[in-house]
Amino acid sequence: MTTAAQSGRRRGVGESSAVSVVAVPAGHPYVRAVTADPSVRVLPDPPVPGAAAGVWWPPPALDPGWIAANRAQAQLLHIHFGTESFSPAHLSACIDAAHAVGWPVVFTLHDLDHPQLSDSSAYVRQLDEIIPRADAVLTLTAAAARVVRDRWHREAEVVPHPSVLPPDAVVPRPAHDAPLIGTHLKDLRPNVDGPATARAIVDATQRLRGAGAPVGARVLLHDRVRDEAARDEVLRICHDVPGVSVTTHARLDDDALHHALGELDVCILPYRHGTHSGWLELCWDLGVPVAAPRVGFFDDQHVDGSVQGFIPGDGDSLAVALQHLLATSPRPGSAARASLIARRRAERANTDAAAVAHHARLYRRLIEERPR
Repeated sequence: MTTAAQSGRRRGVGESSAVSVVAVPAGHPYVRAVTADPSVRVLPDPPVPGAAAGVWWPPPALDPGWIAANRAQAQLLHIHFGTESFSPAHLSACIDAAHAVGWPVVFTLHDLDHPQLSDSSAYVRQLDEIIPRADAVLTLTAAAARVVRDRWHREAEVVPHPSVLPPDAVVPRPAHDAPLIGTHLKDLRPNVDGPATARAIVDATQRLRGAGAPVGARVLLHDRVRDEAARDEVLRICHDVPGVSVTTHARLDDDALHHALGELDVCILPYRHGTHSGWLELCWDLGVPVAAPRVGFFDDQHVDGSVQGFIPGDGDSLAVALQHLLATSPRPGSAARASLIARRRAERANTDAAAVAHHARLYRRLIEERPR
């Protein structure tokens, strides 16, 4: 009698043999992190016609013709990001094409409410096509998995977000006397509510300072933004407010970003909608507590007290969250924060390894089970 393991070894999917995966997109840091198993080979992103090197969107691999032409190059399709470039019917055709060439399809649900879109209704229609048809669905939190179960009657496997801070990164150890809170509005993408966040920060900062806490606040944003009117409103709201500064800058490199976040006592997320946050994960790696708006599942990503929710745009609610985090979190540059970062790095080493192993096992199981 032939066992499943023996059959898998004959098909080239034994535990030590390579598995070839089309991941969309292959070059995203999240994808690289979860496919780090040496036996998982991820095909590079196909070049996008007319686009600069390193640009993966719209992803050419999400095309029925491309899938058919590359059937011999891979054994499985894993979709993460980039679906918003296509219609629901096109995505259904891609899944059909993958199944036709013998590829199982995995979908990781990062977003229920798309951060790059002002209106996610079209994106939800895509999910209505992808989630029921995928061979396996993954997501990042148990709360998101419950939505998948309730809305699409699928059981999503929960694999927490991997670390964002590289293991060899030098963690900054800035020190300053007064507590410093801050937010980064970046380029004011659609799910960032710059004016409402600025108003809440101004209000909360003044409340804390009025109560005797010498809190300073910093608002950062890119010098090139998608919404110039929102930028101008942010600058107006924060102008000449005691304790509040606004800085515009070019896109930060990794070291500068780590320093900018690492010197904060609390980071405030500026989102009007969303589901999960990689920015929050970087803060967690850096030992920086997070005040997160009560949308999506930000406070489900870490349930250790390091994330406190507030009502979006509400200064009173934000002040309460900030008071709690400032009272319970180690200061930047302190030995206590350095110890916290070290403990979290050790924890991440274990959870990251588990995520990598989970993906490798899932890929092999699906390939073995696929009808031939």
